[in-house]
Amino acid sequence: MTAATISRVNGPVVEVEGLEGVAMLELVEVGTASLPGEVIGLDSSRATVQVYEYTGGLRPGEPVTRTGSPLSAELGPGLLGGVFDGMLRRLDGAGDWIQPGFSSGTLPGERRWPFVPVARPGSDVGPGTLLATIAGAVAIEHRVLVPPGISGRLEWIIPAGEIAVHERVAVIGDRTLTLAERWPVRRPRPAAERLHASVPLVTGQRVLDVLYPIARGSTAAVPGGFGTGKTVLLQQIAKWCDADVIVYVGCGERGNEMADVLEDLAGLVDPRTGLPLLERTVLVANTSNMPVLAREASIHTGVTVAEYFRDMGYDAVLIADSTSRWAEALREVASRTDQLPAEEGYPAGLASELAAFYERAGRVRTLHGDEASVTILGAVSPPGGDLSEPVSAHTRRFTRCTWSLDRDLAYARHYPAVSWRDSSSRDAAAIADWHFLRHESGWAERRERTLALLAEADRLEAIAQLVGARSMPDAERIVLLAGRLIRGAALEQSALSDNDAYCEPSKQTALFQLVLDVYDRCRELLDRGVTASAIEDFDFSDVVRARDVTPPDGAAEVEAVLRRLTPGLGALA
Repeated sequence: MTAATISRVNGPVVEVEGLEGVAMLELVEVGTASLPGEVIGLDSSRATVQVYEYTGGLRPGEPVTRTGSPLSAELGPGLLGGVFDGMLRRLDGAGDWIQPGFSSGTLPGERRWPFVPVARPGSDVGPGTLLATIAGAVAIEHRVLVPPGISGRLEWIIPAGEIAVHERVAVIGDRTLTLAERWPVRRPRPAAERLHASVPLVTGQRVLDVLYPIARGSTAAVPGGFGTGKTVLLQQIAKWCDADVIVYVGCGERGNEMADVLEDLAGLVDPRTGLPLLERTVLVANTSNMPVLAREASIHTGVTVAEYFRDMGYDAVLIADSTSRWAEALREVASRTDQLPAEEGYPAGLASELAAFYERAGRVRTLHGDEASVTILGAVSPPGGDLSEPVSAHTRRFTRCTWSLDRDLAYARHYPAVSWRDSSSRDAAAIADWHFLRHESGWAERRERTLALLAEADRLEAIAQLVGARSMPDAERIVLLAGRLIRGAALEQSALSDNDAYCEPSKQTALFQLVLDVYDRCRELLDRGVTASAIEDFDFSDVVRARDVTPPDGAAEVEAVLRRLTPGLGALA
């Protein structure tokens, strides 16, 4: 049998002759440097391989070796707190420059973990059965489960003690298990049952939690042009949301942004554990100066890691920043493999790829019997802010929530610049039911009133710019005032403020209710004959400052603002 060799090199796409018996999506090692690549096309004895490393220096005639398995991620203890590339190779200690073909394991092989067995030898076990826990390993308990596809009698399990990830820990039938397992990144991990996503994911950002909420196990798109604050908003969610595990995928973004994420997460203290927040975060860094095709793998790698922690019974959030760079990698591969281009040069399968990615989100009952979830948040960076381009349009079809960022709001220093005109949430009805069952029946009404006031204020703003606000009827001028108060007191939120970067749900409710109550008092004053000019001249600065001068859980302090304003408002009559 002749050895497989390179016949043609076209950037990151390589054609190989003599690669007999190879399968689609099989991982191969290309060239003398053993660059990792994936088979994406088969034609008789010729295979087309996309290489996940820089191919400079590759030449025809160099050998290509099969591995016999698809691109897989190594999963186990040691993922949390780590920084990895798009193929889940650990970047810690890799140096300033990563040489082509470098190979560093995913899990720290030399570290020993405190192993506490739970299952008893002689018992029958199946996929998802809890075998052991890793005591005190990280910010959350690591649970050692029977991998999918393995069942039988537990013949032996190692006694309690410290072990490394690649040491034998159990024998089930004729299968030997270690702490590490490998899973193909393009194959969704199985679950026992898919559940309805109805439990809210608290992000700590008022405009999202109150107006455009997202459920655990749901999906959200964050489209916005350059400079509108996508990365900052996603970083805020990564820092403050109430998920158990955060998987942050920097897909084609600038390296300094990933460095900022790493520094911020390492400096923040997790209120649950008192440890750095990085201890329950996995960073997949595939920055803009790394090989372009590793971006395509990084998305699948990240969601596989999120599913791994979901199977332990945890709520995981995957943040992909940005999926537009991932789509650009797909377009580059398509052009180099002579695929017919579709819209704006993207491959015809772009919609299918996006759908397959977002479909891996969900709230499920795991094989172990727990309720857990994977929530996917994907940033979209449309060229020129054009939301009709293919990636934005297809993404909005497949996601439940859209948090659209507005350039005009960003330029007016209104952050987060989430547009109340173009954003939406299909989870709002389910979350309203969740609040109603917990005797919080005012949640839906408060949200509807706020959105209605914002819409009416926007309509009147357009008229006011033509005729002047002072010439409008008094009732309409009070609506304009309410719109300004909602934007300034409730929707704006400073990521740099100790009091305002995160907002507890109770304070969120108090702030929105404060503005609505002030609006109601102003309407009452109008009915009692007070002019709109007198109301507009009243000092409402305490309402606007309430978000920043009260602590994150300061609902009582916010409610006290209305009590202080009431005598002054009453004096106007």
